[in-house]
Amino acid sequence: MSKRRLAAMLKRVILALAALALPSRAHAQSTAWHPAPGHEEIPLWPGPVPDARAGVPAESAGPVVGHDVAGRPWIYVANVTRPTITVYSPDSNNSGAAVVVFPGGGYNVLAIDLEGTEACDWATSKGMTCILLKYRVPCAKTGRYLDCRTALEDAQRALGMVRHRAAEWHVDPHRIGVLGFSAGGHMVAAISNRWATRLYPRVDAADDESCRPDFAIALYPGHLAAESNHWAFNPDIHVTGRTPPTFIVQAEDDPVDPVENSIVYHAALRKAKVPVELHL
Repeated sequence: MSKRRLAAMLKRVILALAALALPSRAHAQSTAWHPAPGHEEIPLWPGPVPDARAGVPAESAGPVVGHDVAGRPWIYVANVTRPTITVYSPDSNNSGAAVVVFPGGGYNVLAIDLEGTEACDWATSKGMTCILLKYRVPCAKTGRYLDCRTALEDAQRALGMVRHRAAEWHVDPHRIGVLGFSAGGHMVAAISNRWATRLYPRVDAADDESCRPDFAIALYPGHLAAESNHWAFNPDIHVTGRTPPTFIVQAEDDPVDPVENSIVYHAALRKAKVPVELHL
């Protein structure tokens, strides 16, 4: 099966699972997701979580059985109310660059391995430090473009924390980027353009750091264009000359996140004279 067909199948499954009750997702587990031993997982918010939703069931994670990708089950995470970051350090040849990874899942679940830990394995193999963000899902999506305020709050907080602890993690604070898939690709666009003002009250010194990414990678992003609005660009995202250099990749026949999402964002970046590459 081609990579294009695998990606399309994965996104169909994620969307289908998001519409189902948790027990039918396939052998749901009762425990929260945690990384493999040897990786530091850090609570994103040391105290109360801003804009916390009430009544969300306990976090759960487990394999999605019967919808294998590349010959094996993949792992979902649902009902995240206490977001975390997990640090993956390169084994050798540390370049000083770092990337914060936003898994996809339609802002309903997180495809935590296929669009998370596997991306970190790739990044660390290239000498980069990878920070995997387990952000809050499901969220109260708003508007025609299904924006998610709480996920953006988590992204802003994560970028500030990485810069605040850059020396500790052997990271160049001027070489910290973001990478996201599908809904996570929407988060890439959101944090790339909504970094000047925090959406939440200051927590600690990490929030005094800039949360602007130094570079951005959006893979088949969603929520940037809406067919119901003639594929107009998401008006909540205001691209400027300060938007970071961006790399966009998508299959032209993507059946889940239509390719118009990438095309309109690419056009907005070009209009603002932001360095950008689009690969379809």
